[in-house]
Amino acid sequence: MNWYVVYTKPKWEKKVAERLNEIGVTSYCPLIAKMSQWSDRKKKVNVPLFNSYIFVQLEEKDRNRIFEAPGVVRYLFWLGKPAVVKNTEIEAIQNWLSAPETYEVSIDGWKKGDTIVLESGPFVSQSAVIKEVKQNHYVLILESLGCVLKVNKKEI
Repeated sequence: MNWYVVYTKPKWEKKVAERLNEIGVTSYCPLIAKMSQWSDRKKKVNVPLFNSYIFVQLEEKDRNRIFEAPGVVRYLFWLGKPAVVKNTEIEAIQNWLSAPETYEVSIDGWKKGDTIVLESGPFVSQSAVIKEVKQNHYVLILESLGCVLKVNKKEI
């Protein structure tokens, strides 16, 4: 089964994911903890990682089932077809969100342009290209995920 990207009404991501799960459609709404402040208090709340987007896993023939849930707007399309997300990409998001805040990375004198494979952390086994080497950090490009990662150097 494929994972598809679904566009929802603003601020409806969690409700839509919950409703889709209730009707038997596997859905995933990645959440991150964020500190919110009101006039009288601060509170840690879980907010969607991607505003107005969730992921659903279903067969091609069942694609219209998602419209049974209120708050669903449409599928996200890429090159005229519904955008398909690979299982490895969903797993990478899940691993990244479940990883600890800090982790150790061994640095072996990397240089700009080097290609490496990450050995620990949420992006373990991902290939990366060194974009920048600074005094305090490295900037890596994870081409397979289409993102940039900043790795702080550990003080010796």
